Amino acid sequence: MSEKIVFSRGSFFHGTKADLKRGDLIITGKKKNYKDNRKSEYVYFAGTLDAAIWGAELAEGEGKERIYVVEPTGDFEDDPNLTDQKFPGNPTKSYRSKQPLKIVAEVTKWEGHSPEMLNNMLENLKKLSEMGIKAID
Repeated sequence: MSEKIVFSRGSFFHGTKADLKRGDLIITGKKKNYKDNRKSEYVYFAGTLDAAIWGAELAEGEGKERIYVVEPTGDFEDDPNLTDQKFPGNPTKSYRSKQPLKIVAEVTKWEGHSPEMLNNMLENLKKLSEMGIKAID
């Protein structure tokens, strides 16, 4: 029997292709989710399911796209990659932390973006990369 999880207004999410389980920790120092060989100095998460869906859809790898409900274990801040000039006020509720995120549950039913929206995002990220801009840091 599986436990039913009810999301609250303050739930946090992490989108990835990593196969994790309840109780696992997402930590810094791992290879980033996105076409980048650098190690991550932060763990990233969001207060909206939509932002986590983007994270899962844009993550590298062959694994299944997954979204986890996470609990920060320490201090966190607004993600400056999304909250500087791009989205003032942090409407995407995107955050980062140097402290681990604890997996609380997996969101098993969610709907991804349309192929057109996803392709448009990938094209925009490619253009930025060609200009030398790492849009996802």
